[in-house]
Amino acid sequence: MLENYLPILIFLVVGLGLGVVLFALGYFLGPHRPDSEKQSPYECGFEAFEDARMQFDVRYYLVAILFIIFDLEIAFFFPWAIALREIGMVGFWAMMLFLAVLVIGFIYEWRKGALEWE
Repeated sequence: MLENYLPILIFLVVGLGLGVVLFALGYFLGPHRPDSEKQSPYECGFEAFEDARMQFDVRYYLVAILFIIFDLEIAFFFPWAIALREIGMVGFWAMMLFLAVLVIGFIYEWRKGALEWE
């Protein structure tokens, strides 16, 4: 019974070993030239080490929520595309309805100006 798991164990050991070796090579052979631009906070739009009660722009969260909504939409496409032959036209039109609702939401957000930063 245990001999059935030997290929999995070998695969895990080789994968972990290769990951550690490549990470170490990148660390030791890569350039180490930090500057103020590389050390600055990014993506969030505000300094990371300040007062936790400071006010900041809420548009960052709006963009993040929109990204999550439209990114999760893609997660529904893969199982739908694989099972499209089995679910037939009913499944096809159900996905078209789903996409129509998302497009209407996207147009609404666009018209409200949620996608414009300035």
